[in-house]
Amino acid sequence: MNQETYNSPLHHMTRSTPTCLWNDSASIEELTYSMQHGAVGATCNPVIVLHVLGKEMHLWKDRINELIETMSSATEDQIAWRLVEEISVKGAALLEPVFERHGGKNGRLSIQTDPRLYRDTDALVSQALHFDRLAPNLIVKVPVTKAGVAAIEELTYRGVSINATVSFATSQCIAVAEAVERGLTRRAGEGKDIDTMGPVCTIMVGRLDDWLKTVADRQDVITDPGYLEWAGVATFKKTYKVFQERRYRLRLLSAAFRNHLHWSEFIGGDVVISPPYKWQLRYNASDVEVIPRIDRPVDPKITAELLDKFIDFRRAYDEDGMRIEEFDTFGPTARTLRQFIQASLDLAGLIRDFMIPDPTRLLTIEDRDR
Repeated sequence: MNQETYNSPLHHMTRSTPTCLWNDSASIEELTYSMQHGAVGATCNPVIVLHVLGKEMHLWKDRINELIETMSSATEDQIAWRLVEEISVKGAALLEPVFERHGGKNGRLSIQTDPRLYRDTDALVSQALHFDRLAPNLIVKVPVTKAGVAAIEELTYRGVSINATVSFATSQCIAVAEAVERGLTRRAGEGKDIDTMGPVCTIMVGRLDDWLKTVADRQDVITDPGYLEWAGVATFKKTYKVFQERRYRLRLLSAAFRNHLHWSEFIGGDVVISPPYKWQLRYNASDVEVIPRIDRPVDPKITAELLDKFIDFRRAYDEDGMRIEEFDTFGPTARTLRQFIQASLDLAGLIRDFMIPDPTRLLTIEDRDR
């Protein structure tokens, strides 16, 4: 490790505070960089697979054609999800030494369940159990929907470490934490191991900010534009305080980065920050001081104005802001599910181009070669 890497802000954070760094990508190149700066985890999903293929297609082109050949009756969708699995397993292998060193708390790669299953508890459980068998250090992403919360409890009971995703609100995180506690209690009561499990609960802080900005535009709400950069931070800090007070046995994870606050304001907490590669480059090139800020409250003036002007911020911030039956229709949830589902369709479309090349394009190539 060179001196520049050793002194980078992210590496300094991982050495001097309890805050962990995970890489929001399964790209081998990006994960390798991140691990050099102290990362002890990573993630994968159809969005990330599209990114990986855009960057590392030379590593996967032959394998895609091989899968099409060997899975002769498979649909483009089935091959796409097989690719998600293989890219996830490859990234997980890179992290396995970390997993062994940390006794299961870190060294995991998150693999996402199919977002189209968000209403079906049994289907989520079935796919998550399948994923859990692919590698010893996978952690399975399950959406925080009504069906997802039930799946999280059952999966925890069955020994699967979960990463609760599509989550934006304190009430969602509490529902996840309580489901995990029930699952751990049931499992421990039967004498089964829970010490090597490493569940986390994500708050997609930047996506909450994005949603409130959309609401402000559509409803002509005027507020200091800088205040909207603090909504996700305030919700994360509020939730972290609740988790600490109640001693829940899972960590919070910050995702969906839009500015340095989504990293710097959480330094010092027993939490995970999971920025994509491009944000890690920005953070490591910054002069932001690496000091604990997790216990610093957001300016009460900012919080008060957001609570006053945005119903959806109240729903996200308050401990009882939403009932579990409301999770599926919460604005950021619906928007994110739609985007994740579209990414699944786009990935299948990419596989389709390998399986059934566009004949019009082939004609153009033939014309060119004449």
